[in-house]
Formats: sequence, structure tokens, C-alpha cells
Amino acid sequence: MTSELDIFVGNTTLIDEDVYRLWLDGYSVSDAVALRVRSGILEQTGATAGVLQSDTMDHYRTFHMLERLLHAPPKLLHQLIFQIPPSRQALLIERYYAFDEAFVREVLGKKLSKGTKKDLDDISTKTGITLKSCRRQFDNFKRVFKVVEEMRGSLVDNIQQHFLLSDRLARDYAAIVFFANNRFETGKKKLQYLSFGDFAFCAELMIQNWTLGAVDSQVDDMDVDLDKEFLQDLKELKVLVADKDLLDLHKSLVCTTLRGKLGVFSEMEANFKNLSRGLVNVAAKLTHNKDVRDLFVDLVEKFVEPCRSDHWPLNDVRLFLNQYSASVHSLDGFRHQALWDRYMGTLCGCLLRLYHD
Repeated sequence: MTSELDIFVGNTTLIDEDVYRLWLDGYSVSDAVALRVRSGILEQTGATAGVLQSDTMDHYRTFHMLERLLHAPPKLLHQLIFQIPPSRQALLIERYYAFDEAFVREVLGKKLSKGTKKDLDDISTKTGITLKSCRRQFDNFKRVFKVVEEMRGSLVDNIQQHFLLSDRLARDYAAIVFFANNRFETGKKKLQYLSFGDFAFCAELMIQNWTLGAVDSQVDDMDVDLDKEFLQDLKELKVLVADKDLLDLHKSLVCTTLRGKLGVFSEMEANFKNLSRGLVNVAAKLTHNKDVRDLFVDLVEKFVEPCRSDHWPLNDVRLFLNQYSASVHSLDGFRHQALWDRYMGTLCGCLLRLYHD
């Protein structure tokens, strides 16, 4: 009697997403096995503890071999050793470069150097993220920074091209690179209420409007370095608060338009000159590297905290900033309208994001 047997042979690399997450989170094989047991996988599958141990070790070996390819994602797409479907490749890359909010807030704006890497032990203890995961995330930030920091063209496009990240994750990495390059202070106590998303939102506005790439798309570092000529020119805005007639006229125009529209009108009217001096002086100081680094500290001190202490609703802040910015166009003695718009267009967006009423 003869019998027929159909045999299928394949060499597709199997990826268990749950085990991959445990590996990315920095758990050892034994810890990963314990967590899998706790999840009830033995009961669900009928497997033995020994099989689960072997399965976990096998996945970990595969991930270790894949890691060198994940450091340069295009290599993962073009290699022939591991047969991984495109959708799985994308998942491996995206999750490898994903990061924890708590971790990125600790290193955002710091130099991506050995000095910062020495602090990872403390960051791991503070955040509860394993040291191994902290190192992976830090090394990813540093790797992306080194590859794209001096490239010509869009920062987001360059990151997507060389690391094959999704648009959202590429934009987040662009913010990380931009903050690392300009060394913006984000760790002060008064800035702790701000999330990475808040800073990333501001980074995107600044990249679009305040960098070299905002005026010339053919320069190197176009989305990484702030436009030094623009920062120098911002000193011209001081006339808005140094010239008493201009300051008084500016206040009059804003107050005339907003009377009856703001719930905090009397507070705004009383504090207008201090707020205006704060916003203009922030601009005038951006010629110095230290003042560039302290930009967010200054914005919170000079604008957010005074408005918050007077209990301005967010909508009143929006109405004020819109009118404060627009009314400058009616000042006949002011000759720097385009410069003002380039500065305030970004600043208004950032301030509204920073203001949590």
C-alpha cells in the first residue's frame, strides 16, 4: 500500500512580536521566559517550560544577528540570509528605533556624547527603563545624528531615506537631532511640565522657519543649524520696545482691537509693556549661543508664567498673540515687517503649545 505525503519546506524567519518587545526592552532570556510564563502562554499552547526556554533563546539569537542590519536598515531589505516579508521588516525597523517618552525627555537637548552616555545608569534608575534599553535608544539617537547632521536636503527626508522610518517617527528623530545640535535646555525644573511632543512641535516650526533651509534648500546642514544671519537681524526688533512712541502705539492698537474680547483685558493692558519687552528681548538675545540654549526657559519665564499667574485662558492667549503680532503691520515707523513675521509666526505657535492653562 502506498501513501502520499505532501511536504512544504520554507525558510521564512519567524518573528514573535511579544518576544521582540521583551528583547528590545532589555530583558535577559531568563527574565523574558518568566514574563512569558506569567502571561499564561504555557496554558494557551500546551508547551513545556523547556520548549518555551528554547523558543525564547532561539528568538533572541535571531534578534542579535539581525541587530547589525537594523543599524543600517537598507541592508536589512537587501540581504538574503533572513527571509522576512516586507511588512515584517518594516515592523522590525520601526520598533527598533521607537523610544520611550521618559527616556527621551532625560536626554533631549544634551550632547550625544560619551559624557551623556555615562549618565544612562542614573536615567535607567530614575525612569525604570532597563539599562540595556536606554543604551539602545541612546545609540539610535547618536547613530541617526551622525548620519544626517551634515547632509544637504530635508532632515526628515534624509532620516526616512537612510533609516526607513515612518513619517511620524522620522519627524520625532528630526526634533531630537535638531535639539541635540542646538543644545536647547529642556531639563530645568520649570520645563518639566512639557512633554517631548511639545518640544517636537516647536522643533518642527523652527526647522521650517528659522533654519538655513527655510531660505536656501541647497545648503549643507540646512535643517540642523539655525540661520545665523536671521538671528543677527533679530536685534533690529528692539526698536519696538526701545522707541517709546512705537511701544505706546503698539499697545494702543492691540488694546483698541481686543477691548471687550478678552476676559483678562485689564491684566493684559496693565502688563502689555512687560510682555512685549519679554518677547522682543528674547529675539534680540538669540545672537549668543547661551541665549539660544535658554530659549524655552526664557519663553516660560517672560511670557508663560506671567500669563499663567494672571489666569489667562488659552483662548485669550491666542487672541492676544494674534493681535500683538498682526498689529505691527500698522506701525508706520517700523521697517522690519518680514523679519517680524518670520520670528513671530514661529514664536506664536510655540507659545501656544507651551501654554498649559
